[in-house]
Amino acid sequence: MTKICYKISIRGIVQGVGFRPFIYKLAQELGLKGWVNNSVEGVSIEVESDREKLQIFINKIKEEKPPHSRIDSIEIKEFKGEGYQEFIIKNSETINHQKKTTLVLPDLSVCSDCLTEIFDPNNRRYRYPFTNCTNCGPRYSIIQSLPYDRVFTTMNKFIMCEECKKEYYNPKNRRFHAQPNACQKCGANLELWDKQGNCLSKFDDALTQTANLIKQGKIIALKGLGGFHLIADARNKQAIDTLRKRKNRPHKPLALMYPNLEQIKNDCLVSDLEEKLLLSSASPIVLVKKKDSFTQNKAKNQQYLICEEIAPNNPYLGVMLPYTPLHHLLLNLLNFPVVATSGNQKSEPICIDEYEALERLNLLADYFLIHNRPIFRAVDDSIVRIVNNEIIILRRGRGYAPLPIKLEKKSTENSAQILALGGHLKNTISIEFNQQIFVSQHIGDLDNLETIKAYKNTIKNLSDIYDFTPDLIVCDAHPNYFSTQYAEELSKIKNPPIPIISVQHHLAHIFATIAEHNLKLPLLGIAWDGTGYGLDNTIWGGEFFYINEKKIQRIASFLPFPLIGGNQAILQPQRIALGLLNTVYNGLENIPQNLPILTHFSSQELALFQKMIDKKINTPLTSSVGRLFDGIAFILDIIKEVTFEGQAPMALEFLIDNSSPDKLYNFHWTYDPNNCNYIDVRSMVTEIIRDYLDNKSLGLIATKFHLTLVEIIKHISQKVDTSTVILSGGCFQNKYLLEHSINTLIDHNFKPYWSQKIPLNDGGLSVGQIQFAKTMIGGTSAF
Repeated sequence: MTKICYKISIRGIVQGVGFRPFIYKLAQELGLKGWVNNSVEGVSIEVESDREKLQIFINKIKEEKPPHSRIDSIEIKEFKGEGYQEFIIKNSETINHQKKTTLVLPDLSVCSDCLTEIFDPNNRRYRYPFTNCTNCGPRYSIIQSLPYDRVFTTMNKFIMCEECKKEYYNPKNRRFHAQPNACQKCGANLELWDKQGNCLSKFDDALTQTANLIKQGKIIALKGLGGFHLIADARNKQAIDTLRKRKNRPHKPLALMYPNLEQIKNDCLVSDLEEKLLLSSASPIVLVKKKDSFTQNKAKNQQYLICEEIAPNNPYLGVMLPYTPLHHLLLNLLNFPVVATSGNQKSEPICIDEYEALERLNLLADYFLIHNRPIFRAVDDSIVRIVNNEIIILRRGRGYAPLPIKLEKKSTENSAQILALGGHLKNTISIEFNQQIFVSQHIGDLDNLETIKAYKNTIKNLSDIYDFTPDLIVCDAHPNYFSTQYAEELSKIKNPPIPIISVQHHLAHIFATIAEHNLKLPLLGIAWDGTGYGLDNTIWGGEFFYINEKKIQRIASFLPFPLIGGNQAILQPQRIALGLLNTVYNGLENIPQNLPILTHFSSQELALFQKMIDKKINTPLTSSVGRLFDGIAFILDIIKEVTFEGQAPMALEFLIDNSSPDKLYNFHWTYDPNNCNYIDVRSMVTEIIRDYLDNKSLGLIATKFHLTLVEIIKHISQKVDTSTVILSGGCFQNKYLLEHSINTLIDHNFKPYWSQKIPLNDGGLSVGQIQFAKTMIGGTSAF
């Protein structure tokens, strides 16, 4: 048969996953000659072959590709080439005119082969805490530029020893072109520092001493894969109390790292899917339910059981397994679970540099276990949970970022490159080109200088990887968000300025789900959250939008009620309850005097608040379902103070007793397809108060409240001419609310969708902003 030369271009996740040695071995197996290399677009191959063998080659590439790889496209072209004598792996190439499109792989948990080596006394990497290979280890956290080669990573400072070089250049070795490849002789190593930065011990001694300090109740700042953790003995109440006090985190649950799956199963109910997640290469924090017998087991004083202060009054634990050799070695020495919370001051981004940590974490940690492999970008642990037997990501970081959301290809697609700046809380940014949205890792709340610095760096670093310059910038419609104001600054990097599109907050939530699932219009979009800038000078958060090819219409919203003191009400949610009750009873003086909420305020305060409401002084109206949750929680007196976002709604959710009430609470509304219709829940609140004063169980009241919200969703969905319903916004992080909404809609022949690969909360806004902008460019007009 006639042999022809072919150029093969493969795009997708094909760098840092052992793709070139896989191609090399496959070519050798088939007797093909030519070469393979990395390019900024993916993997390039030139091969001399007859057509039949070429087809076998392509089929095997698709069927036998490395486990962490993903092929998005294979392009084949014939050309006139010279005869090849052998098949080789060429050095990577960077051609100036080539667009950088290859996908950057997230950081991967240590593989079983490397794990075996670090616990094998006869292996040269025995107890080496930075062991890795082509199938595992750091990726996104160390990449500075594409293509993914050692010179473009933070490993460029380490010169490989002869033994590591032999592995690195041997196509038959699993460390062939493993860019972070190193060993004790030539790679990073550990040091244990005191609070003054004095080195106390090095190498394995530092690890052993750290384990002993943790056993003594000390708090350790440990430099990990994408940043620092604060580590403490999860069994030690005094250590946990100290950590909470130092971090000003009195109630918010703390993440746990267990030595092994068996110990997690001792404390928690772990489903097959949750087990699969815990053992996955992403190795996220997984929210799992405590066993009912957790408290009783705790009394047995078994060493590996944690103290209640880890997640007070919370039926769930956020757990993960060790995911780096360093964590495995440390947990192996301890053999009990530890708190592994982000190494940061409250509301700040995690530290990634040891000298920065020494300054910023000095009041939090007693000692510092550091290493000298630089982290290029901070990447927090991801948080996931199972809802309706499917995975949803609550915080997108290590293991998932920066993999893209692929959009549906369109024949008339707009070629503009789009930068989305996200919102204010739980911020992420996104860039879009070639119909792919690349979502950054979780950045945080943009309310302090450190997070804003991290925010700007993330925009620059993600853009630099892909040589990305925006043709369009999208941001939230809130004029006072830093991200919105920064859009104006960024637009001026070009002359004329880059156009800006501002996107209403709740539409961004809905369009994020549209993007992820490539949904067709028309549809009903439901967005429930805590706060979002409304276009009628109120604070939205309980919104229903009908969206078709021609327009977007806000068809329903919850009846607004006043937030007494504006932002102060969010910090003191008892004011939210008071504002809600004012609307229900038409004045604070009419509130039943036997409600505990009134004990929070003096008569003078109540009189002042009434004047503020009557004269509309710093009492903005809100339709927020998140604020409704806050108000009901304080009316029921189930919480006394709020120290973290979502605390009151979580307390209300955790009261649910899974009863099946005969009757739900009443609500009222009238349907006018041409106007926004307000859902009047005053009767519902009145009935909740009646049940409370009649000493009905709080579990029953909480269950009825949640199911009434589900009934509202069903009722409005039945009024709209579409079967597609989107559930979006932070309120749907509530597992009970989301699952019952999904199943009720399915039972009534609707097709519900919700975000899974990107967060339901504000962490998904940047994706929705891009999808909204592309839809607007395509012709849909808002409102």
